[in-house]
Amino acid sequence: MTDHLNPYFELVAGAMTPFVGFFTSSAYSRRAGEPGISDFVAGNPQEMAVPGFVDALRKWIEPQDKDWFAYKRSEPVATQAVAATLRQVIGLEFEPDDIAMTKGASTAIAMILRTVVGPTDEVIYITPPWFFYEGMIRYNGAEPVKVPMDRETFDIDVEAIAAAITPRTRALILNTPHNPTGKIYTPARLARLAEVLTAASEKNGRPIFIISDEPYNRIIFDGNEFHSPTEFYPNTFLVYSYGKTLLTPGMRLGYIAMPPSMPDRERLRIAFLVTAMAGGYGVPDAVMQYATPDLEKVSIDIPHLQRKRDRLVEALTEMGYETHTPEATFYLMVKAPVEDDIAFTEKLAEHDVFVLPGVAVEMPGYFRLSCTASDAMIDNAIPGFQAAMEEVKAGV
Repeated sequence: MTDHLNPYFELVAGAMTPFVGFFTSSAYSRRAGEPGISDFVAGNPQEMAVPGFVDALRKWIEPQDKDWFAYKRSEPVATQAVAATLRQVIGLEFEPDDIAMTKGASTAIAMILRTVVGPTDEVIYITPPWFFYEGMIRYNGAEPVKVPMDRETFDIDVEAIAAAITPRTRALILNTPHNPTGKIYTPARLARLAEVLTAASEKNGRPIFIISDEPYNRIIFDGNEFHSPTEFYPNTFLVYSYGKTLLTPGMRLGYIAMPPSMPDRERLRIAFLVTAMAGGYGVPDAVMQYATPDLEKVSIDIPHLQRKRDRLVEALTEMGYETHTPEATFYLMVKAPVEDDIAFTEKLAEHDVFVLPGVAVEMPGYFRLSCTASDAMIDNAIPGFQAAMEEVKAGV
């Protein structure tokens, strides 16, 4: 029988089996959306949209000329707003022409991979990762190379990255602040990484790119400071999504930004335009782009998010769970009290508490919580976490 699937599909499907399996065959797949459950699984909104978001869309939905809803590229109103924010936040003189607006961060990463990575290349990523890195790399015919982070500190292991580089290495995907651990990488660590990649690029005779996946770079706790790899390494693509700061992941808006130090920027501008059109039109909808300057001023309540993080960390620690305090992002990684994290997530589901098993992010033996859960969900979940722990201790 003729196989009609993409030849890389089996590899992609295999890479995504733990994630897809959880969302298709777990208790959560059967009960998601039920009233009364505590849903910590994904970075989804559990309450109504943040103030200002809907107002911005209403403001720009009304057409102002005949081309209002015509085919769009990266609109100047959006790229200028992005460049202004990046100059302020990162301190580099980003140019509007070096901003490619995209349908979220995942589209941005896919566009970069299609543009600079070939079928014989290798792409390094840090594990535990965001769910889809391996699948996205394999769909390009490239080879994913996994480098574990330090499991004690959740920091990147720069020397392990150096050891993983080969003549085929084309890119490193670096998620910072890191999902799922909430780690922020220090300037010293990023500077050392830049030294390693610069030396390896010179040795290989072609640049190794950093794809800096930064959708959480404004969700920072405890007065911590965030530094982008663009500050340290010229061959860095900065990827951003508004779906995290606005907590609207279904409204696809993001971008690729090239720093002024990026070589060959003029050629890459054209390349991203071609990739956006040939790869399924990855340009955001017109209204989302018009609204970008207003959306830059809107954010979820980060102090409230931090208070929810603190409450969960304190409560779980008191119950005997092994946890840590994330420096940023929505997420909290917790060590399961049994080796089988899938079994333990099903145990929590018996108490109407739903979390993501660690195997979905290549971190078996742990589970991940999203602090976007409402206060009411946290109130209802705490007895469930306690009951599950007591059942484990009792051998149930």
